[in-house]
Amino acid sequence: MNDQQDIQKAIETLFSGQLLAVLSTSSPDGHPYASLVCVVAEEDLSGIYFATSRATRKFSHLTAEPRAAMLVDNSQNRKSDIYEAMAVTAVGTAQEISGPEAEAARSSYCRRHPQLESFVSAPTTALNAWRSTFTTWSTDFRKSWNTMSPDNY
Repeated sequence: MNDQQDIQKAIETLFSGQLLAVLSTSSPDGHPYASLVCVVAEEDLSGIYFATSRATRKFSHLTAEPRAAMLVDNSQNRKSDIYEAMAVTAVGTAQEISGPEAEAARSSYCRRHPQLESFVSAPTTALNAWRSTFTTWSTDFRKSWNTMSPDNY
């Protein structure tokens, strides 16, 4: 395996082990906002999905400006995290999905978060797909690697 394959595998492992991510959006007038979202990722990271009520600030922000950032990490609030924690920051866009893609994502989402099945199935809930254009993977707070070019952003 080469470094890029090792990084990809580490990112896949990180996403498979985490239920939550931090989604950062901005209001139409540019004010930042961050919120926790429950996520589910396809094994190869070809799809990352989250659900939110259409009445939330994050949905309003994403409707006006779909560009956002998502952070997934495995920190556990321990002193050793400074050496052991990993984080992925992905910059990209989020878009509400429908049709067969939404049905497949909803099924995966409910398997990962069975306690949210009624929420994700409600007509007031938007199921969103994350499309990453730039990703940075960091370990032990000192090392980071770009896995996609920032020119894509």
